[in-house]
Amino acid sequence: MRRHLVVCGSAVLFVLVSCSSSDGGSGSPTTNGGASASGGSSASGGSFQNGGAAGSSTASAGSSSATGGSSNARGGSSNATGGSSSAKGGASGSSGSAGGMSGATASGGNTSAGGSSGSGAGGAAASALPVIGGCPIFTADDAWNTPVTNEPVDEAWNTKMQALVGAVNIHPDYGTADIGIPINVVPSTQPKVAVTFDEPDESDKGPYAFPDSSVAQVEGGTPSDCSGDCHLLTIQQGSCMLFEGDACSYQNGWHCYSGAIFDLTKNSYGQRPLGFTSADAAGLAITPGLIRYDEASAGIIHHAIRFTVQCTLPNYVKPASHEAVPSKPPGCAGNPNAVPMGIRVRLDQGVTVTNPSKAALAVITAMQTYGMILADNGSPFYFQGESSGQWTDADIEPLKQVPASAFKVVQVPPLQP
Repeated sequence: MRRHLVVCGSAVLFVLVSCSSSDGGSGSPTTNGGASASGGSSASGGSFQNGGAAGSSTASAGSSSATGGSSNARGGSSNATGGSSSAKGGASGSSGSAGGMSGATASGGNTSAGGSSGSGAGGAAASALPVIGGCPIFTADDAWNTPVTNEPVDEAWNTKMQALVGAVNIHPDYGTADIGIPINVVPSTQPKVAVTFDEPDESDKGPYAFPDSSVAQVEGGTPSDCSGDCHLLTIQQGSCMLFEGDACSYQNGWHCYSGAIFDLTKNSYGQRPLGFTSADAAGLAITPGLIRYDEASAGIIHHAIRFTVQCTLPNYVKPASHEAVPSKPPGCAGNPNAVPMGIRVRLDQGVTVTNPSKAALAVITAMQTYGMILADNGSPFYFQGESSGQWTDADIEPLKQVPASAFKVVQVPPLQP
């Protein structure tokens, strides 16, 4: 919720973008080779297994420096850091096609992410839902799991978005063992604990099934020594409840700036009251929008991705439930091109990058199929994933070739409030 993201270094050469038409139609998909949508993905989720849950984990704490503006639920700014996690553990996921996705070629040299087709209104097939720790990550009709390949482009908002972010390339805000947001997975027997909040009126009271502070993985360090956003994300197996906190620390008890509890077996929209923050500035759950190593390396991602821009309006659109105008950079409150929290973008078909891995191709295809949902203030077109020592340069660097101009804003719901 209080993201302040690291500005990326020099981008790798971008080879080719072939934009889709304004009516949201997709180009001709490439179907030979690469990852197959029918192959499904392993959703052995989470990063941390505690107290007898299956799987193993590593916990390498660390942080990253940050530049650029961001905000908390009150519109303030802060620094953000990496965090740590592994991509192992949890239950095996499912297979199946999502939204009619085709494969992606990986024949060497320049590589083109496959196209996609399918109804944006139908939601993901139940067999294609993302799974972490044996739990579905919300329902097939949830916004995070719904393809937007056929959604029309919102030309007016697209013009504003492109003017706001300018000539930048997208940037993966994850990779290595200390950059990204870890996901803790705990067993059904995990004791629940009380949490105190700076924003108790907009936080779920709990108690929360947070791991013991000696083993809990917190973004940006450890529970007793953390800087930046310090998100604490926890999925409880069995109950399939998601517990999320922002700016969390442990000093004789858990304390967070704000917190939210979600039932992963239900649609996420409506679980948070309109106008309430969560552990994220947009009032959304954070976990469903993170790219995980297990799903990306399997070649297919069945959900939309969380991303940030530098200036947002004092408004939000579905599926968001909260706004947070940042205080930094200066002038955001009066920026005529600021956009609402919850706005969604889709990557054009035909994007070509050099030397991508199977995991990088999976990210590109997910951006074309499910798009990205604006969840927070931060550096323009930074998108988030879990930290893992298993990410390679081929998983991360090719994604930096894609310009933000290759994305289109899909139809925007009415502004709230």
